[in-house]
Amino acid sequence: MAPYEALYGRKCRTPLFWTELGESKIFGVDLIRDAEQKVKVIRESLKIASDRQKSYADLRRKDIEYQVGDKVFLKVSPWKKILRFGRKGKLSPRFIGPYEISERVGPVAYRLILPPELKKVHDVFHVSMLRRYRSDPSHVISPSEIEIQANMSYEEEPIRILSREIKPEKLKKEKQARAKPRTSSSRVETVILNTR
Repeated sequence: MAPYEALYGRKCRTPLFWTELGESKIFGVDLIRDAEQKVKVIRESLKIASDRQKSYADLRRKDIEYQVGDKVFLKVSPWKKILRFGRKGKLSPRFIGPYEISERVGPVAYRLILPPELKKVHDVFHVSMLRRYRSDPSHVISPSEIEIQANMSYEEEPIRILSREIKPEKLKKEKQARAKPRTSSSRVETVILNTR
């Protein structure tokens, strides 16, 4: 029922319920009994709704546990014009790190080993603020000599071709060959080559 109906004992006057103009005339013990009955109905309805929502949430829920010595990323939650963990702005990274877990404080709280620039930040975080770091050798990019030109730009050379495809253009009779090279800065660009 609507909150108005629960409070006043009748539906709100709308074009759908315009004919019900009279107020409910209940006094004394009957009024208290009626109010208790309404509260009971409201509580049952709320419990049914919350149980339904909980069943939906439990389908995707998984308990996350970390061990001492694991490395995790720390969620920064970038918001516009808010400075958190020394990061500000909408385009700043969502996670920083990885940092090592030094101790499990509670069932869902962990203490991290933070760098000196984050010494003002409390080092205990909830498990929802952490994301597991999986070390992968492909993440490590070996430093190479970069020749910076006079206009402060540099040229990237592709490491390997990720995919190739040939697509005809819609309004032209010629075809375009597309290749996606992977560069050392791990950016993926599409190179378009005109072919006849």
